[in-house]
Amino acid sequence: MQIDPEAGAESPPSRESPEAERGRLVGLGRWRRRGRVWVRARTAAARPAWCTGRPGAGDCPQCVTCAGGTMDLAYVCEWERWPKITHCPSVPLACAWSCRNLIAFTTDLRNDDQDLTRIIHILDTEHPWDVHSINSEHSEAITCLEWDQSGSRLLSADADGQIKCWSMADHLANSWESPVGSLVEGDPIVALSWLHNGVKLALHVEKSGASSFGEKFSRVKFSPSLTLFGGKPMEGWIAVTVSGLVTVSLLKPSGQVLTSTESLCRLRGRVALADIAFTGGGNIVVAAADGSSASPVQFYKVCVSVVSEKCHIDTEILPSLFMRCTTGLNRKDKLPAITHLRFLARDMSEQVLLCASCQTSSIVECWSLRKEGLPVNNIFQQMSPGVGDKQPMILKWRILSATNDLDRVSAVALPKLPISLTNTDLKVASDTQFYPGLGLALAFHDGSVHIVHRLSLQTMAVFYSSAAPRSVDEPAIKRPRGTGPAVHFKAMQLSWTSLALVGIDNHGKLSMLRISPSMGPTLEVGLALRHLLFLLEYCMVTGYDWWDILLHVQPGMVQSLVERLHEEYTRQNAALQQVLSTRILAMKASLCKLSPCTVTRVCDYHAKLFLIAVSSTLKSLLRPHFLNTPDKSPGDRLTEICAKITDVDIDKVMINLKTEEFVLDMNTLQALQQLLQWVGDFVLYLLASLPNQGSPLRPGHSFLRDGTSLGMLRELMVVIRIWGLLKPSCLPVYTATSDTQDSMSLLFRLLTKLWICCRDEGPPSEPDEALVDECCLLPSQLLIPNLDWLPVSDGLVSRLQPRQPLRLHFGRAPALPSSATTLQLDGLVSRVPGQPKIDHLRRLHLGAYPTEECKACSRCGCVTMLKSPNKTTAVKQWEQRWIKNCLCGGLWRRMPLSYP
Repeated sequence: MQIDPEAGAESPPSRESPEAERGRLVGLGRWRRRGRVWVRARTAAARPAWCTGRPGAGDCPQCVTCAGGTMDLAYVCEWERWPKITHCPSVPLACAWSCRNLIAFTTDLRNDDQDLTRIIHILDTEHPWDVHSINSEHSEAITCLEWDQSGSRLLSADADGQIKCWSMADHLANSWESPVGSLVEGDPIVALSWLHNGVKLALHVEKSGASSFGEKFSRVKFSPSLTLFGGKPMEGWIAVTVSGLVTVSLLKPSGQVLTSTESLCRLRGRVALADIAFTGGGNIVVAAADGSSASPVQFYKVCVSVVSEKCHIDTEILPSLFMRCTTGLNRKDKLPAITHLRFLARDMSEQVLLCASCQTSSIVECWSLRKEGLPVNNIFQQMSPGVGDKQPMILKWRILSATNDLDRVSAVALPKLPISLTNTDLKVASDTQFYPGLGLALAFHDGSVHIVHRLSLQTMAVFYSSAAPRSVDEPAIKRPRGTGPAVHFKAMQLSWTSLALVGIDNHGKLSMLRISPSMGPTLEVGLALRHLLFLLEYCMVTGYDWWDILLHVQPGMVQSLVERLHEEYTRQNAALQQVLSTRILAMKASLCKLSPCTVTRVCDYHAKLFLIAVSSTLKSLLRPHFLNTPDKSPGDRLTEICAKITDVDIDKVMINLKTEEFVLDMNTLQALQQLLQWVGDFVLYLLASLPNQGSPLRPGHSFLRDGTSLGMLRELMVVIRIWGLLKPSCLPVYTATSDTQDSMSLLFRLLTKLWICCRDEGPPSEPDEALVDECCLLPSQLLIPNLDWLPVSDGLVSRLQPRQPLRLHFGRAPALPSSATTLQLDGLVSRVPGQPKIDHLRRLHLGAYPTEECKACSRCGCVTMLKSPNKTTAVKQWEQRWIKNCLCGGLWRRMPLSYP
């Protein structure tokens, strides 16, 4: 008899054997009666006995796995075996995932003498083999790792009470240093967190179809933990020790660290587990437990203040709770230990997740802190008539949900996505649709991972690490047990959009899992696109890296996602569009890398990012001749005049400008020559490709219909012409067939004609035949340059589309299968070993084997020199734009001198 898990029945359904019946009742959850109908409440539990665990096998219609797998393995990265040293998982194992998609985790490095070195590894999810290992110099085991909100600093704490703050050296993702820290000598740290900066953005899932980003994502009123003069948040961290102390360290603007320590309560006790959360009023809540399920879970409110240059800590006891599973007589001694204690989010101090375990099983409970009215006796209401109108309120913990007996839980990962729901969460939990951020991950000792709803604990997705299929007819009691403990995750972290999960197992191997955007059954394409679009918009607004979203984008989705993303962007107001203009270009470029049909658009988007940067930098160098100038800057007046005057003669356009505003130092003009040369080469290439405009596979195709970009190029040509009168050597160099030909005037005339055809003021029109004929003659008049359009990227995301997991090794670059971006298309420079390389930001040629240290973008592969060869102010201003991030927003990583 096939039973629909969501349908009802007159009586609880049964299987053919008592063993199957027990497996259904224990493995799939309790059956509950609703009127005359029995329905099953699914919980995070083990598979039933008859289930093979193979997605889509169809032998168990009630199993989440058999109904359609929503988690799959993207790649696995493991350590090479060395003869004298061994990377072994640290105990405990700490792991953290930043909003920039950097993952930090710990191992112990053991040598032949059995000496342990505490190592912190930091890797980028796009290049997991390129791991940066730091000798942390922690004397004891590292217990906590915590990223800050920007994803550029990392806290580490150990079992000796030492806390270190790690930051990027020279803004490189593979170069770290620890300039500051704090110490509670001899007292192990059990919980660690950065102080809240007061920034909280809520996602309104029910308004995902709204046109305005302000309706989809709203700023929540949330006070920082501590503020400086003027309301600026003060940076620092808070930690809880095993002896019941809370320590707060504040980073002063001068770089000094101000530290204070206080007891959580007057009667100190052992704290085995703790977690930290923040309230909207700026207070801090600490949850603590001694590890025994017979003891209560205590909660404390912590207030931090600075008085006379000293940090002051006040604590207050809040209501405590006992786990429900340990209060019954039949379970009082069954689950002796509390193994996991976590707030559901750092800024959600009202909800907590608890897990009690024994050697073989666990039970998970979710609790919520609520305000409840305190009943008042009628006698007191008569004595004080006003009391009845205003009922006194108390805080009380109430259990929201609990699971049945599960296999022993080995790790817990909580969502970071701040979902905001108008309906009650429990009602949404009963619906068939789920959204990223509503689920948390539980890892079990049998090797499985369950995604469950964060409040109802209902199972949403299941992943089994064991790939070996087993027979359906084989009884469970006859299945051989493994010779050793099963491979299971000891530490897990969800990404910031909850679309990916990283786990470190008990062998030290790192696994990256995809999680379906629905957190449930497989979605149809249209609904999946809507989910991905909503999360891309969230990353666009917050500035978070969107690598984990790209894991779910198939080549057939790219075109629709790019178009719909552009539509949503154009609906925003002009001010917001200007703020997000470069971020959406970088997002489109990363999407187009995933499909061979759109790879040339990647070239166009990168060129447009570079063009916008060059234009804004060159315009910022212009200075008004008189201080009492009107409101408009010289750059704004240049844009206005060039848009108004449509003359094809560049000298006539110059007459309408105040040339004294364009006067610069001669050394500055000469230092900018490489950027000016790129502008000139780019204009020449575009005009020469106009006769081939019907070929969308040629880079630069989208520029031929982009009036805004053509107008920007036209303005820059005018600026270059004026600067050429001051310093002729700064002009772009062209190889012409005639010595008397004015190349700048020729290109400006053709560019203006093309711009008139597609500018925003009038209806677009096709270029006339005369213009096309003139562009056809350009190769016979000028040497058309080869442009290095697309930086080389050796990332993974474009190679993970077939959904076949890759096996990688730390420290060894893999021979990856080809991707869409490696196709050789018309207009692209072929790349072979030994080919001359170029600095993509300075436009300098580095030679086939560069001798200068370089850094490369972790996303687009853009390469630039680490140290500046030029000391002029204008060049420093240009380079300062890219000191922290690349054009596309990716992080920099140091490249070896012999990079390919």
